[in-house]
Amino acid sequence: MVERELGPVDVWVNNAMTSVFAPFLDITPEEFARVVEVTCLGSVYGTRAALRRMVPRGRGQVIQVGSALAFRGIPLQSAYCTAKHGLNGFLDSVRAELRHEGSAVRVGSVHLPAMNTAQFDVVRNKLGHRGRPVAPIYQPEVAARAVVWLSHHPRRREVWVGVSTVGTIWAGRLAPGLLDRYLGRTGYASQQTDEPSPVDAPDYVFHPVPGDRGAHGAFDDEAHGHSAQLALSMHRRLAGAAVLAGVAGWAAARRTR
Repeated sequence: MVERELGPVDVWVNNAMTSVFAPFLDITPEEFARVVEVTCLGSVYGTRAALRRMVPRGRGQVIQVGSALAFRGIPLQSAYCTAKHGLNGFLDSVRAELRHEGSAVRVGSVHLPAMNTAQFDVVRNKLGHRGRPVAPIYQPEVAARAVVWLSHHPRRREVWVGVSTVGTIWAGRLAPGLLDRYLGRTGYASQQTDEPSPVDAPDYVFHPVPGDRGAHGAFDDEAHGHSAQLALSMHRRLAGAAVLAGVAGWAAARRTR
């Protein structure tokens, strides 16, 4: 029906999610399964719907909205981290299969840092205090710019957004045990405010929350509207050339002394 009205789907963006903020043992099996079902399988089914149309045409792009938490789990978000990790493995398999078939369809991911979205008002929260994104926080427009940029650069496999995403991924690869200890010490307080969480607050784990809450959350006063790291990532050839030019200039200056 959508293609009849608007034409062939050229770009498909997966961004389904729900979450429960709680220690693992406080999350029920039903809640855990629901988070994985929506956050992981929602994107799996979306990808299937898109590829069934794109592959026969031999063109198109699927973009997955991912997270730094797809590479490194953090406390109080075990179900969400499970789902995001699972999507990374799923997309690796799909990419390899498309390559095997010689398909021109591309699959890319945009991995995000903490975002100032409305999710913190509608997640299921068992912490006793209002949830919050871990600083540094970025505005939704930063993520949108990354997704739009990737849609114009389909050969790029992944885009990492924000210095914190880069740091989290590399710290998890180079010093996972040290990161375990750091997150065990800081990961609880950094995801909560001092404000008590409403006892009967609605959440969207099993049912939608009525109303349009917009794109922005409650952290506009501390969220960044731009990411220098993202700008460098989107223009990494130019940035690399500038670095090489700087090094060459420094070396030339050293030789003339």
